[in-house]
Amino acid sequence: MNNQWVEFLYGRVTVKVSGKGIERFLNVLTRNGLHIWHVKRHGTETITFKMRLRDAKNIRHYARKSECSISFLRRSGVPFLIKRVLKNSGFLVGAGIFLLILMVLSNVIWGIEIKGAKPATEYQIRKELDKMGVKIGKLQLFVDNVEGIQRQLTNNVGDLTWVGVELEGTTFHLQVVEKNEPKKPEHLSPRNLIAKKKAIIVNMYIENGQKMVEINDHVEPGQLLVSGEFGQEGTPELVAAKGEVWGETWYKSHVELPLVTNFKVYNGKEKEKHFILLGDFELPVWGFGKPEFLKYETEMNVHKIHFLKWELPISYLNKTLREREEIQRTYSNTEAQQIAIELAKKQIKGRLDEDAMIKDEKILHKAIKNGKVILDIHFKVIENIAVGQPISKETSE
Repeated sequence: MNNQWVEFLYGRVTVKVSGKGIERFLNVLTRNGLHIWHVKRHGTETITFKMRLRDAKNIRHYARKSECSISFLRRSGVPFLIKRVLKNSGFLVGAGIFLLILMVLSNVIWGIEIKGAKPATEYQIRKELDKMGVKIGKLQLFVDNVEGIQRQLTNNVGDLTWVGVELEGTTFHLQVVEKNEPKKPEHLSPRNLIAKKKAIIVNMYIENGQKMVEINDHVEPGQLLVSGEFGQEGTPELVAAKGEVWGETWYKSHVELPLVTNFKVYNGKEKEKHFILLGDFELPVWGFGKPEFLKYETEMNVHKIHFLKWELPISYLNKTLREREEIQRTYSNTEAQQIAIELAKKQIKGRLDEDAMIKDEKILHKAIKNGKVILDIHFKVIENIAVGQPISKETSE
């Protein structure tokens, strides 16, 4: 079996020998080291056999000294396969180019569909996609991945609450949720308005219901502010109390801010590397060598390669190496105190409604310890303290 593979690798031919003295001719060949096999007789003066291609080049020399004539019937093996391939190389090259073009076209963006957006918002989204290079006719390998496109659209288009991006074949599908959608009309059941926290009333706007407190009144959590009951005790009329009761409330915040902070920033220098990804193996294509900078962060962007509707087990990998620097920021005591107050305000605003307002702040305690400014701050806030409380029939009776 091994010999057959070796002979196939180097090539073999089938030889036909005719004439007188065939046996003597075969003996001459074997004595001179020419290997022959599969010898078959066809009549009295004709035989066929197989021999190696390299030996076939010398057989005519021995045939001239005999009374035999030779002819080659069949050729097989790797050398002849290569010859046939080269002969048909034009067809193979054409087929290869066709498959390559088909693969490239399978990885081009041919469609961008946007659903859930108004015409004005859709125009902004398409304009932003153009800036990002996501446009019809662009190769998918050279645009950001789905997560990156979604992140940039959310950050750069102000009218979006959420956008979902999905790539199906050669088409990007975007599902959009816009901000400031019209509110559905409220259908409120009978209710009172009560205080959600301790406060001093500073202002009121009652749209529906009977007010139970006055400006400058001090109220406790759960206290009735606006009643949804009218009329006599036995047969009251129940309505949904509606309005705003603004009160002065109080919050405390504890903040610690280091006087010296070390953090990392990018300085703008970067290097790109390109790879073909085969499983976990990365085959470098462009951007060889190590970066000139020592400290850097690596961002990887993987693009799947498709052939028609199928996803191939190979991917295109783009690595961006960005140089980073370590910066030390130092605050004076006064600067640290002011920044700590601003941080505390942000913390408080995160706990308040959008229409609430910080009226005043007062530092209750200040200390510098272990390289930090430590503040305890008291805030006065003006906010709507009214919340609804349903009125049950049992309660009204």
